Amino acid sequence: MTKIKICGITNFQDASDAVMLGADFLGFNFYKDSKRKISVKNAADIIKKLPPVFIPVGIFVDDVIDNIALTVKKSGVKHVQLHGNEPPEYCTELTAKLAGQDIKIIKAFRVKGEETLNQIELFKDVVDYFLLDSYVEGELGGTGVSMEANISSEEIDSEVKPAVSGWDIAIEAKRYNKPIFLAGGLTPENVEEAIEKVLPFAVDVASGVERLQRRKDYEKLKKFITSSKAY
Repeated sequence: MTKIKICGITNFQDASDAVMLGADFLGFNFYKDSKRKISVKNAADIIKKLPPVFIPVGIFVDDVIDNIALTVKKSGVKHVQLHGNEPPEYCTELTAKLAGQDIKIIKAFRVKGEETLNQIELFKDVVDYFLLDSYVEGELGGTGVSMEANISSEEIDSEVKPAVSGWDIAIEAKRYNKPIFLAGGLTPENVEEAIEKVLPFAVDVASGVERLQRRKDYEKLKKFITSSKAY
């Protein structure tokens, strides 16, 4: 069964609704410039109040490793998602810093085209999961832009190479034998199609289940989770 990650949690009600409806992961964004930023204290309070039936994930962007370690300790998150330009060496150092705490590392990639696969390969031995998201200039996630759309086509010797979508790249990324979180413009309306085509380990949504920025919509949450759990 496909796992579900609800990202951009900013308040207890949304977190509680998501967990009660069956979400497997909740994402708490600690990046200072995020539209859905949450304080370490508020995240910790939410996590403590909920039953331990989900995995809390902390999202970081090019942060200082010592700060990540401190945030993990204070907040109670169990997975760390790296959503910036962190190199493989950074991931290795972070894993060593968090040793003994059973913290898993998710490395996010904003998919530009087939060249993204070369980048992903560099991380196959230093992280636990891959997350594939849409590429939008100047944005680091939660854009609502779907990866289903074609992202590249190329003319070679007067022949046009077939267009490739972000979903195609996600399928190809399975060659590296890491569980894949599929993000990028998922909604209650398209998540079934995405799962059917890509067969990811998990689907990840933020803006696709919001009624307002920073606030989730209960009915959208319910439909998204119900549709995802059907696979």
